[in-house]
Amino acid sequence: MPRDFDVIIVGSGPAGVSAAFPLVEAGLSVLMVDGGENKKTEPFAEPYLLKRQIDPAQADWLLGARFHSLKNLAAPSPKLRIPAHAYAFNNFEQLNKIISNNVVAVGSMAPGGLSNVWGCGVARLSGAQLEDYPFPASDLTDSYAMVAKRMGISGAVQDDLVDYLELDEWAEPPIEIDSIQRLLLNRYEQTPSSDRSLSFRLGRARVAALSQDRYGRQACNLSGNCLWGCHRRSLYTATQDLDTLRSYPLFTYRTGFIVEDLTHSGSEAGILVANANKTESISASKVLVGAGALATTRLAMRALKISQTVVMQSAPVAAFMLWIPAAASQQQGAAFALAQLAFTTRMLTKDSRPINGFGSLFNVSGIPMSEFTPYLPMTSRYGIDALKILLRSCVVGNFYLPGKYTQIEAQLKASGALELSGKFHEEVEGLMAQGKKQLSKAFRKLGAQMIPGSFKVARPGADIHYGASLPMRLHPGLCETTLRGSLFGLPNIHLIDGASLSSITEKPHTLTLMANADRIARLVVHELKTP
Repeated sequence: MPRDFDVIIVGSGPAGVSAAFPLVEAGLSVLMVDGGENKKTEPFAEPYLLKRQIDPAQADWLLGARFHSLKNLAAPSPKLRIPAHAYAFNNFEQLNKIISNNVVAVGSMAPGGLSNVWGCGVARLSGAQLEDYPFPASDLTDSYAMVAKRMGISGAVQDDLVDYLELDEWAEPPIEIDSIQRLLLNRYEQTPSSDRSLSFRLGRARVAALSQDRYGRQACNLSGNCLWGCHRRSLYTATQDLDTLRSYPLFTYRTGFIVEDLTHSGSEAGILVANANKTESISASKVLVGAGALATTRLAMRALKISQTVVMQSAPVAAFMLWIPAAASQQQGAAFALAQLAFTTRMLTKDSRPINGFGSLFNVSGIPMSEFTPYLPMTSRYGIDALKILLRSCVVGNFYLPGKYTQIEAQLKASGALELSGKFHEEVEGLMAQGKKQLSKAFRKLGAQMIPGSFKVARPGADIHYGASLPMRLHPGLCETTLRGSLFGLPNIHLIDGASLSSITEKPHTLTLMANADRIARLVVHELKTP
């Protein structure tokens, strides 16, 4: 019986589109499905600060017609409170049957997935960080290059993060930096190299945002709209690649499909989908699953028909606020609102093993003032008054630890739901305290004061960097995957997103999962095209 397609891809996010290109370019017929809804409003063109001054109806997009922002005050990120972004998260836990206990569970079924709302931070894993993987680091090099050039990366500059982020050979120059962070960077660079702390390095963030026009997208114009959506398409989203893929005659895209199960029989695989109150079975030689680590884990465990607990990683994250007194008299305007500076700091575990923490600094001009009151050591009533004075000379930052320090236990219940229970490793409290102390000292030397009480550690999963639940291993067992991402015992079902990564580091992981999806797809092409 003929198969419907050569390959089915579940999910249209960064992993899905990255896998699709090698497949369609090799002449294979590909079906991509997602279950989400499209955005309902287009990003506004006016600069954020101007929009706040002139728009009499700004409450509509600040709060939402049904007070979306206020109803989601407990969400771990301001991105989850933006009314225009609600479509990206709608019904994710309900439709994917995710039950979360003490863990932030976030995902998206929208076209483009979570790339519609991500922070655009990118990094390449070092050879040492790829030692957990069942293939040499060189196997990812071409895929890193392919993906980085396609999505567009900026930030290339000779600084102290060149060897840590390892992306400059494929990156454009950085986007213009704001005056506050320029002040910090200048002070850091004016410090003689011999006097810089070996445990702290500062430089420009590498981001998937354009500093130069390319491929019909426009360079960043410093509007400050990053959090709200970029009408210039300067920020990379997988929907841009999805638009390109739809021009291939052998590529078929269907949205509004909820994948209920992955099917497999002999040399055939497939999906069972629900759409418009009916169920449909679609077959292929291979199924590549990139539905986001949480949804992918559930579908994989259902395919394996197992109820044992697997452990997922997620990078512990803290947020903090810095005040730079020397910038108090400066007039701050609109600026790039995602990461401008990045840093890494070296810490020691209880048994004296060195580990890295990583973080970024952000301009505050494109973020509502209400987002900052929790970081002040006073009530919101007085915090707002203080922010009116302080905010123009502040930046906010985040700080990540490696994902092995979060343990999210995932178990498939008899009902078909995936139950998640999260906790931090016992060392997280001490490592975060050590990181806070080192960062406070390092930034103080640059003239920045960490606001007392502002360093706050978020709940497990708040980083939304989930992964390694069914990790790739050289000799995989049950609940593990091969170096091709295929499930142990089910060779025609491949996991291509964070679920199959062998580990989650402190660095941003989106570029790595995209490169790995590209690598897996090329192996699938070779398998299907070889007689």
